[in-house]
Amino acid sequence: MIRRHAVMLGLAAAGLAMPAAGQDIPSAGVTATAEVTSDEVRRGLSWSGGRAALAGELRGTVGTIDGTARVVTLRDSPRHAGAGAVVDLTAGTGWDIGAIRLTASTTGHLFAGARGRMDYVELGAAAGYGYGPVYATLGVTVAPSQDAIGGSNVHIHGEANAGIPGTPFTVLAGLGHSSGNVDDPLRARRLRPGGSYMDWRLGVEHRRDRLTFGIDYLGTDIARTGVPGPFADTRHAGDRLVGRAQIAF
Repeated sequence: MIRRHAVMLGLAAAGLAMPAAGQDIPSAGVTATAEVTSDEVRRGLSWSGGRAALAGELRGTVGTIDGTARVVTLRDSPRHAGAGAVVDLTAGTGWDIGAIRLTASTTGHLFAGARGRMDYVELGAAAGYGYGPVYATLGVTVAPSQDAIGGSNVHIHGEANAGIPGTPFTVLAGLGHSSGNVDDPLRARRLRPGGSYMDWRLGVEHRRDRLTFGIDYLGTDIARTGVPGPFADTRHAGDRLVGRAQIAF
């Protein structure tokens, strides 16, 4: 199943990147990072069962198409039916309208070692604006109705980061809201334990050459008790501090 989805996403990305007949194909630039984090948290929910995780990422650009492949260890995640790892494949593009940067993307989340069919796809759009040392983004990510997530999922989010002048430190903040339709209540609790919810992030990171160190305070307004189901994992849906270290190649 993972291989089939990976091939489909790869072909889709290749189709988006295909230039018109007679055009030259620009050379692709590739960058890579490796990261260790005390907990793999997304939208305030732990994807690694509250345990440390390792991640590796490749980014490349061909023409106007950006592609990303990220692999993260999930440590037999209960949220994802015992998956040992996830591969996130993203193809996207962007364009500028004055000082505003617009982006659009498609991401496939492919789960290795999960019990059952857990892969799903999301579509994203965002607008970013920078002013001095501050950069802010507003966006929405939509997962159309899929059996793996028990319906649809919509995440509206805003983020901002600002470099502290004269220092190697950057402060970060984010706020999001998840909602969606429910077809299968047990599966829907995988991404929305207890229904619609808010998530937030406050953090600071230090960058020096190829190294980045960060610490984040992450949280949600999800009740941590009384939510049944094998995928809810509400024990790992509350406030927490997460440390991370990353190196770029």
